Amino acid sequence: MYDVRYSYLLEQFSDPAPILAEIGRLVATGDFTLGKPVAEFEKRFAELIGVRHAIGVGSGTDALKLPLKALGIGHGDEVITAANTFIATVGAIAETGATPVLVDCDDSFCMNVDQVEAAITKKTKAIMPVQLTGEVTDMGKLMPIAQRHNLPVVEDACQGILSEFAGKRSGTHGIAAGFSLHPLKNLNVWGDAGVVVTNDDGMNEKLRLIRNHGMKNRDEISILGCNSRLDSLQAVVGNWLIGQTGEITRRRIENAAYYDAGLAGLPGLRVPTRRPNVKHVYHLYMVFAERRDELYKYCLDNGIEAKIHYPIPLYQQEGLKHLGYAPGTFPVTDRHAKEVISFPVDQHLTRAQQDRVIETVRKFCHGR
Repeated sequence: MYDVRYSYLLEQFSDPAPILAEIGRLVATGDFTLGKPVAEFEKRFAELIGVRHAIGVGSGTDALKLPLKALGIGHGDEVITAANTFIATVGAIAETGATPVLVDCDDSFCMNVDQVEAAITKKTKAIMPVQLTGEVTDMGKLMPIAQRHNLPVVEDACQGILSEFAGKRSGTHGIAAGFSLHPLKNLNVWGDAGVVVTNDDGMNEKLRLIRNHGMKNRDEISILGCNSRLDSLQAVVGNWLIGQTGEITRRRIENAAYYDAGLAGLPGLRVPTRRPNVKHVYHLYMVFAERRDELYKYCLDNGIEAKIHYPIPLYQQEGLKHLGYAPGTFPVTDRHAKEVISFPVDQHLTRAQQDRVIETVRKFCHGR
């Protein structure tokens, strides 16, 4: 047990009775597959992001894969994405049969857009920027590159609900974007679920076909699709929480600012630069520590449940060796794997808990 825990789910759902009552009403209708709760959630999610269409799917990974499939991307194609990301990004690209092509990140934790153009080849068919940690890729630089090369952009916004670049919300920059509703996301449900958003009517129609076996109706198959429908039960949970998303985001931003002030200037610790044109929504709160592994152990030993995202660079994982990247290919990603540490930042943290984190880190940095 930790004095400051990382997962807040027991607090968030300490009184599940209202949600269970809604689920009970769903059970009474038998409306379990693409039912009324799904349509309601899709409408509300589209309004939340500020897009024309939201399509509920089975997971955040599918929310990345299905737009690529809708674009016709497959074997022999390449999709450019960030070297520093969760496996789902690269996995979604690979599931289409395409090859992930990686570029290094910068200290925003997102893709270094200055390296993108050099990665474009005749086989490149799309770019997938990752809004990692709730930060945002420099979309102001990326979109002109994509437009110049006539490449669609599919945002991996799985960690970036309500994040913004230059006042423009994540999910509204490219042809489509994928979001995750995983239990530890800023808007979460009780299992795996995801949402694709788009302003393109044709993309919307194709995605709705793909997620439901390509079925035009009960008897007609328009295209080959798959089974990736947002579960009605998860939509019930999503509908119960979606109205809280703005307040959850505000609290996380507030908590991050409190950490930033409390951790600033400590020896051997560096708070990332906060860009004024970015609304960072802090799915993760991460800082750089020179003695990261020692600090991590010190926090755990002193009741602080810190985390490391991610200790092994993705391109060096055993399962991705076939991509052919040699160790050292992405030096910033490598450095992050050695220096980054994550602290709890969720909306249920108390100031006393945050003070406990700050004081613990200060003691470590000052050698007490």
